Amino acid sequence: MPHKLRWLGHASWELTTSGGKIILFDPWINGNPKAAVKIEDLKADYILITHDHFDHASDLPAVVQQTGATVILQPETAARYQKEGVPEDKCIGMNIGGSVELGGIVVTMTEAYHSSETGEPAGFIVTLEDGKRVYNAGDTGIHCNMATWAELYPLDVAILPIGGHFTMDPRQAAHALTFLKPKVAVPQHFGTFPLLVQSADDFVRFARQKAPGTEIVVLEPGKSFEF
Repeated sequence: MPHKLRWLGHASWELTTSGGKIILFDPWINGNPKAAVKIEDLKADYILITHDHFDHASDLPAVVQQTGATVILQPETAARYQKEGVPEDKCIGMNIGGSVELGGIVVTMTEAYHSSETGEPAGFIVTLEDGKRVYNAGDTGIHCNMATWAELYPLDVAILPIGGHFTMDPRQAAHALTFLKPKVAVPQHFGTFPLLVQSADDFVRFARQKAPGTEIVVLEPGKSFEF
């Protein structure tokens, strides 16, 4: 059985592993103009939160209540959302460079260059049951440490922001592929707000120039691909 990655809109993702586990990245549904699901439709075993901006984490208490999932996030961010109703025993606080094993899945936290009201912005490398790896860069500018992470954890899929203004733009994200060398790259964090790049066309064009060996998969909200 393959793994399946579904875009829920903006920077929200649902990863269903070959072992049947469901991992949500930054589930922001209410107020998300690109949301492809409703909170009451979500199921999850684990939720990974990259940082606490509203377009990534404002729905966290409601999603935990709906799913009963365990949340992996920075300790300071965990403390914030515990005050908003997320049970302490549903939070695993960790920091950049740390890893946690979750029933045959290993989640490693990486750095991101962005901002966060609590804790530090982060990304995640998820090593799945069969050894395949998914990197979600979170909201970030380009940085050369991406090459080090990819050397340590060769990547099957990289999820990268391309919207510019708050994160990498299409050209920068395409250059990041020369550091990351994933088999597949998937864009996120674009087209949601007027300030952001509205389509992935430039990213696809630049990526074909910079990383011709990487397959580019552009999804519509609600759509998925298997790997």
